[in-house]
Amino acid sequence: MIKTGKISAISGPVVRAVMDSSARMFEVALVGDSELLGEVIRIDGKFAFIQVYENTNGIQIGEKVQFTGKLLSVELGPGMLGQVLDGIGRPLGKLSKDDFFIKRGVRTRTLQDDIKWHFVPLKRSGDIIFPGTIFGYVEEGSYFRHSISLPPYIKESTISWIAEEGDYLVDHILCSLEDGSDLSMVQNWEVRTPRPVARRFPLNEPLVTGQRILDTLFPLALGGAAVLPGGFGTGKTVTQQSLAKWCNADVIVYIGCGERGNEMTEVLEEFPELFDQLHNAPLMERMVLIANTSNMPVAAREASIYLGMTIAEYFRDMGLHVAMMADSTSRWAEALREIGGRLEEMPGEEGYPAYLGTRLAQYYERSGKVKALGEPDRQGSITIINAVSPPGGDFSEPVTQTSLRLSGTFWGLDKGLAQQRHFPAINWNSSYSLYSSSLAGYFCERLGSNWEEIIHSLKKTLEREKSLKDLVQLVGRDGLSEEDKWTLDFSELVRVIYLQQ
Repeated sequence: MIKTGKISAISGPVVRAVMDSSARMFEVALVGDSELLGEVIRIDGKFAFIQVYENTNGIQIGEKVQFTGKLLSVELGPGMLGQVLDGIGRPLGKLSKDDFFIKRGVRTRTLQDDIKWHFVPLKRSGDIIFPGTIFGYVEEGSYFRHSISLPPYIKESTISWIAEEGDYLVDHILCSLEDGSDLSMVQNWEVRTPRPVARRFPLNEPLVTGQRILDTLFPLALGGAAVLPGGFGTGKTVTQQSLAKWCNADVIVYIGCGERGNEMTEVLEEFPELFDQLHNAPLMERMVLIANTSNMPVAAREASIYLGMTIAEYFRDMGLHVAMMADSTSRWAEALREIGGRLEEMPGEEGYPAYLGTRLAQYYERSGKVKALGEPDRQGSITIINAVSPPGGDFSEPVTQTSLRLSGTFWGLDKGLAQQRHFPAINWNSSYSLYSSSLAGYFCERLGSNWEEIIHSLKKTLEREKSLKDLVQLVGRDGLSEEDKWTLDFSELVRVIYLQQ
């Protein structure tokens, strides 16, 4: 039963409503006569504070609010790959089909309900099925096999009937269980709730990024987390786009979280034209793009992060390696700061809410390399690569420092290198990877037992170059020994020929 209330105050994207009956935290609400989508973010007695994901201009005090009793969730199933979604999971292609601008209050399905998919069953009547068990698949694109599984929220049961191989819509019942459950290709999942896993594994395999400086000096493990901070113009977006194009992940989830519109436009225009050499198919066949539309307030930035993570977990549970990229978490944190200010919460450092670290930790904890639930046995991973945009390139600000504590790899972008047109502008003297020791066995087995020794020597040489350059400023190059001159020449060769790409 839908509960109701009335708007009693409006402050930007935050609306206060008087409730006729109780609501719960993060419950979805439909605000005003336009039924704008919102989410309860605070409850104070009979008042519910609702974060609205669309522009609240024109909404008036006294208009009705409907509390749906459900939490913010997303549809998961075939047809997501290649889609461009907004911050709350609506396909932008559908929303902009009839008008150049997206109208307020428009709600549409994430999945396409008019396309038939060729379903191939993998189980038979009488088989016992467990949560997470794959009972069939559909072919998506030119090569991708999309697994159809028992959702984690349905208990173990026996299959009483399963559909024959054939073409079906996403909502068609494909399997019936003895407990009365009917299964289709669609799963609904609350975006703030992590999907369960059977167990977690050590991070001992690398995500091959295709960037030599990263793979050689500062490797990132499959299932790990990397933070990519840098000031304006240092190449955060370009670096993330390069990783999306060339890394060895099976699926890419790319989130444009509040960055400038021209950067997201470049992604939307360029990526559909790119070709994936690994699978000999268009790159978009393994990507999901999430973009916050220009007419949505900053509140939608927060939802987009959880939406992207839920989609990544869905593909991870198929036994796939997913790379999730957010550009940038600074804009997400700024949304938290704005909402906290409108709720009159006690601010923490630099005005950010005191729970900033907790929210970031909950997000980072959803990465990892895992064994999925159900049968057959399969391993999947989510690797997080987050850009951070510290004001003025100041890495001591709260978002950067909190991200550093939660991630295992730091790829620090350097403005000086960017001005010299040295890209990727990763500063090899300040960057680091905590995964180097756990990945050493992998590299030594495939690239030689002296791999660690070579990398250690290379880092020492690059560190030595910095001190020698300072010395040259004092005594000139002629004042150096022949060995030091050789070190400078060798370091320049490494930088220009190997690290620059």
